Amino acid sequence: MVTVCPTILPQKSAPQLRVDPESQTTTETVTEVTKRPAEPTDDLVTTSHTLRIGRRTLRYTAVAGRLVLREELYEDGVFKGLRPRAQVSVTTYTLDDAKPAQRPVTFAFNGGPGSSSVWLHMGLFGPRRVLMGDVGDLISPPYGLADNPESLLAVSDLVFIDPVSTGHSRAVEGGKPGTYHGFQGDLESVAEVIRLWIARNNRWMSPKFLAGESYGTLRAAALAEFLQERYGLYLNGIMLISSVLDLSSIDFENQRNDRAHALYLPTYAAASHYHGRQGRRGLASLLTEADAYASRDYPWVLSRGDRLTSAERADAVATVARLTGLTEDYVDRAELRIEHLRFFTELLRDRRLVVGRLDCRFAGPAESGIAELSEKDPSFDAIVGPYAAAFNAYIRDELEYRNDLHYEQISSRVQPWSYKDFEGRPVDVSPNLERAMRQNPHLKVHVAHGRYDGATPYFAAQDVVAHLRIPDSLRANIEHRYYDAGHMMYVHEPSRLQQSADLADFVVRAAQG
Repeated sequence: MVTVCPTILPQKSAPQLRVDPESQTTTETVTEVTKRPAEPTDDLVTTSHTLRIGRRTLRYTAVAGRLVLREELYEDGVFKGLRPRAQVSVTTYTLDDAKPAQRPVTFAFNGGPGSSSVWLHMGLFGPRRVLMGDVGDLISPPYGLADNPESLLAVSDLVFIDPVSTGHSRAVEGGKPGTYHGFQGDLESVAEVIRLWIARNNRWMSPKFLAGESYGTLRAAALAEFLQERYGLYLNGIMLISSVLDLSSIDFENQRNDRAHALYLPTYAAASHYHGRQGRRGLASLLTEADAYASRDYPWVLSRGDRLTSAERADAVATVARLTGLTEDYVDRAELRIEHLRFFTELLRDRRLVVGRLDCRFAGPAESGIAELSEKDPSFDAIVGPYAAAFNAYIRDELEYRNDLHYEQISSRVQPWSYKDFEGRPVDVSPNLERAMRQNPHLKVHVAHGRYDGATPYFAAQDVVAHLRIPDSLRANIEHRYYDAGHMMYVHEPSRLQQSADLADFVVRAAQG
């Protein structure tokens, strides 16, 4: 628990006159008046709903709004009680006719850092979902909402968490949100929300799960260890969607260790195939070759530097160009090192298009035909509008929660994000996950990969998991699933349907131990 001093805002009152009884002289004194903001309270709205799943009707309760996060306050070693520090927006769904102790509960969040939970909420897990279409068939504004019969609510209660400064979450009036804009502050605040919800709802005996996407997977892996060490709160399972546990695996600039160049190669190959740069060759055959080259030959080539012979370099240039769909001239000028943002700008340059980073299946008009980097991500442009419209309408009209604060889907206010806990070393939480699995050998891990994910490439995530230092007996606790989609694989309807089934199956199995 973070220790802070109380926030007191001094205000000066008007000067007052005081008469000295001895000298009968008049002096002026200033009275300092302290004023503390009004104590915040939970701001939650409860509504009742139904969801039809085949022949089954689920009756469930939704709770939306903000709960007050408090911390223990100590001054000079003396406990001074609990002080509010933030108001965190949550949306929860609990089945009405279930026995709470036997009912799994999943705590879900996205990443960023700076992302709300709207994407997993309205795209995959929740009982209502956004309608937006897909590549080549996007729905026009104002988009739509529909029931989600594939909702994870069928097998688990759901708690969606918006970290501080995302969604409707804010620091308390007079508070400093920067405390939560970093790895450790974020970790502790999200953990406290989870502990608080479990305690208030008498769910200590329920099977418990975390589900994170993108940076949310890094948060989830660290949370698994933190919850166990701090609260003795052991989980049944973790769902890592578009996983990145070690940022050095996707780092092109800071480490300069060539690792990311190799681990991104299969994703480049998938993108080039989708956009017609591989002729009639099948995707499976292409990725088999790309995976193999990225595993062995490519890292060796990059490690050689100017020690490569002319023949070895020419062969490597030809291979990388063929797998990525780029020209040999470009690969040669790039010194065999293809940075991802430049790749997305270069692949379809002859068509005046740029490729999406979050989802390489998307492409959009280039701002400039000679730009080195694309202006924006066309895949993000495609999804941000539908999700904003869907959630803002849904939370007000159906969940009946109204707040004049802007719902921050992706908040820039959290930047710069603090990684001071990793000073002098890569940001890597794989040791946290290793420790959590060794401490709790029943912990199951589900890893979901999108083959067209250009933000957290599947081969990098797979490589990090393969290097976990855990006993061989625990390897069976980890499972991988792959989808022909991008970072938010549920944008692709066949992937959404398959992923929903895969995650429900994982929860059922992991809840049984």
